[in-house]
Amino acid sequence: MPDAPGPLRHAERFTRGVAGAESNVAIGLCRLGHRAGWSGRVGDDEFGAFILATLRGEGVDVRLAVRDARGPTGVMFKERSAGADSRVFYYRRHSAASLLDAADVPAAELRRAKWLHLTGITPALGEGPRRAVFAAAEGARAAGVRVSFDPNYRARLWSTEEAAPVLRRLAAQADLLLCSEEEGRLMFGAEEPRAIVRAACAAGCGMVAVKRGGLGALVGTAGGAWEVPAWPIPAVVEPTGAGDAFAAGFLAGLLEARPPAEAGRMGAVCGALACRVAGDWEGAPERPLLDRLLGGRPQPLR
Repeated sequence: MPDAPGPLRHAERFTRGVAGAESNVAIGLCRLGHRAGWSGRVGDDEFGAFILATLRGEGVDVRLAVRDARGPTGVMFKERSAGADSRVFYYRRHSAASLLDAADVPAAELRRAKWLHLTGITPALGEGPRRAVFAAAEGARAAGVRVSFDPNYRARLWSTEEAAPVLRRLAAQADLLLCSEEEGRLMFGAEEPRAIVRAACAAGCGMVAVKRGGLGALVGTAGGAWEVPAWPIPAVVEPTGAGDAFAAGFLAGLLEARPPAEAGRMGAVCGALACRVAGDWEGAPERPLLDRLLGGRPQPLR
């Protein structure tokens, strides 16, 4: 990420970091006191080593990660505006991650898990990664492991025409779908949150959390829906990664057998905290901070 806002053509200095939707969630869960592992491919290069060292340092189990010499570690650049918005440019074609395939799914480890978290970014990387994601989802369901799915649609990675049927199929296999209103429209043609919940549940999804940014979220099942208010913060520094932090908080709540609305509140606090700093996961809270904030009525963070 460039150290100063403005077009990338004028950037002279950059700050290196680690980012990835699934690994962001894994870090968020570990910070909240749960155990999480990450499975995937990085290049057999210094950037791949940096990623794995960072994940290990945050408590994420990376025993199943592969360092693959056939492709480099993927890179992305963020272009920062003067405000909180940013544009992302991906350099992931022919990367190690694009070499994923169904044979990479760790079936034995999968059967030991409580939840499998998937996103729509991996299947956007090519046919092999797509096969891997479907194999993981199907293997988890066969083993009685619950599946959470965040479409994380990225127009720079694939078109709506290519993405929509893949994302719909994955959503139908999910026990928990976490999506934005725009992703709900893309997958189901539904125009508002309650309609998205109804359409997703009719397709086979067990529970849906429709993320609405500053408007909060709607959590619903076939039996009802609950409004989750946004957690107030003074200013948004960087919104990228907020959805992953929300997912980590929500999954933590479900792992602790909390009701959907309470799990949604945990997600809302985690998502808000993630917006306070630059970086995809650096603002994800440790457990003591989350517990302190959940102990009272929502107050603006200072």
